[in-house]
Amino acid sequence: MDIANLIQTVLIYALPVIFAITIHEAAHAYAALYFGDKTAYSLGRVTLNPIKHIDPIGTIAMPLLLYFATNGSFLFGYAKPVPVHFSALRNPRRDTIWVVFAGPGSNFVQALLWGILGYVLIMLGIEERFFAEMCRAGVLVNVVMFVFNLFPVPPLDGGRIAVALLPYRYGSILARVEPYGFFIVMGLVIAGIASVIWMRPLMSLTYGLLNILLTPLRLIVS
Repeated sequence: MDIANLIQTVLIYALPVIFAITIHEAAHAYAALYFGDKTAYSLGRVTLNPIKHIDPIGTIAMPLLLYFATNGSFLFGYAKPVPVHFSALRNPRRDTIWVVFAGPGSNFVQALLWGILGYVLIMLGIEERFFAEMCRAGVLVNVVMFVFNLFPVPPLDGGRIAVALLPYRYGSILARVEPYGFFIVMGLVIAGIASVIWMRPLMSLTYGLLNILLTPLRLIVS
C-alpha cells in the first residue's frame, strides 16, 4: 500500500467526514430540542463540537481497520448516537419523523454545499487539485451517509421513520427488529445486496437531484 497516497486520501476525506458526522448528530440533537425533548441538550449533544459526537471505536478505529483489511474497498463507521426520548416530544408520532430525518437531511444539505463550494473555487480561479478532490469527497461522503441512513431497518434513521409512518400494528413489528438491525444491515452490506437494491439506485437519484440543483452554477462556469 502506498503510504503517501494513504496520507493524501486521509487528508482529503478527514474534514468532510468530521463535518458529515458532527452535523448529522448535532442535527438530531437540535431537532429533538426544538420539538420538546431536552435529553440530548442535558448531555451536551446540542453542539457542533465533534469531540461530543465522535466515537473512538466506531468513528476512528473501525474505519481505519477496515480500510487496511480490505485495501480500501470497504469502509464503515458510526458516531455516538444522540439519545432521544421520543415520548417527550410535543407530538411524538409526527415529531419523531422530523427529529430522525434531521440527520440524513443535514447530509443532503452538506452534499449540496460541497458541490456549490466546488463551483465557487472554479469561478475564483482556484485550481488546486487538493481542494477540488476535497469538494468531491464532501459530496460523496454526504450522499453515502444520506442514502445509507435512510435504509428502512431500525436502528438506522430510515427504519425509525418507517416505524413512525406505518400503522401501529406494522410499525411495532418493525420496531422489534431494532436489536438485530445492525447485524441484518451489515449482512446485507457484506453480501452486496444493500448496494444493489438500495445504495446504487438511491445514490444515482440523489446525484441526479444534486445535479439539477447545481445546474445554474454549472452553466455559469461552462
